[in-house]
Amino acid sequence: MGLLQWLGLRRPNPWEPPTLLDHLLRSPLQFLVVLIYQLFLALRGRPFRPPRDKRPITIVCLADTHDQIVHDMPAGDLVIHAGDLTDLGTVDDIQRQIDWLDALPHRHKVIIAGNHDSWFDVRSRKPADKRSGRRVDFKGVHYLQNNAMTLDFADGRKLNLYGAADLPACGGDDFAFQYHPPTNPWAGRIPLDCDVLVTHTPPRWHRDLALGCPGLLAEIWRVKPRLHVFGHIHWGRGQESVYFDECQRAYETCLSSPPGGLVWDFLPNRNWINAIKVVYYGVNAVLFKYLMLGPGSNNASLMVNASCTIGNTGKIHRNAAQVVAI
Repeated sequence: MGLLQWLGLRRPNPWEPPTLLDHLLRSPLQFLVVLIYQLFLALRGRPFRPPRDKRPITIVCLADTHDQIVHDMPAGDLVIHAGDLTDLGTVDDIQRQIDWLDALPHRHKVIIAGNHDSWFDVRSRKPADKRSGRRVDFKGVHYLQNNAMTLDFADGRKLNLYGAADLPACGGDDFAFQYHPPTNPWAGRIPLDCDVLVTHTPPRWHRDLALGCPGLLAEIWRVKPRLHVFGHIHWGRGQESVYFDECQRAYETCLSSPPGGLVWDFLPNRNWINAIKVVYYGVNAVLFKYLMLGPGSNNASLMVNASCTIGNTGKIHRNAAQVVAI
């Protein structure tokens, strides 16, 4: 560990949130663009509102519980767990998480695996689990891996869900569902009628510490699901609106460009154009919303990093579950 890391001025690894010094040394321009873009998202308000003439569908979002039980779960119609139910991924550990989820009073429960849930992927399954041949009893919990399902709710409402655990390689052979970039397993994979997408990996540049998958991001642009629930990056926890517009495109292009550092960023370069586009399209979007459409007019999407674990502490956040009404 270097001196700056020991002093807390630089992060120790890419899985920790960047410090201010990290941001400034990497790219002051990109850091500024992130702050401006988040301001525009805040000014634009909630991405959508439930229909007024029907009962809202309340979705309780979880991820990265790592063998922990979330107590005081909020009421809702659907519980989604976006992977890493366990630490070691043994059949016994997974069964305990399934038993907990199945006992919840919510009408529907849906899970996908995470990289730690090795039993779900035969390639990463523990030798003892392979020898025993034991299987998980899913009870009333729906498990998705590269497949879709439709769930029914009150007032005749339905939601189309698609789930998959695949993620860019980040560990050894005991990690499940890994692929090696630049492999892109996502292209053309998600059904166009998907309302709720559940993955373990985040898409690139959205609550991901720059560790998400660019191929998944491209696929989300194609499908535009109303809600995307994921986890994996513990410090990325939270929610972010996505509008799939020119402001978002310029933002993602800016962050995808090579970082300029303290010197190059202050000299005219191509990424200045992307930064200017973020400001131009962001101002236009905010003005159009408030001058032409009015409050409550948004028709966008929401991304939720539902990670419940506080960094690598093994502890669960207070109010760990995140709730979305759709």
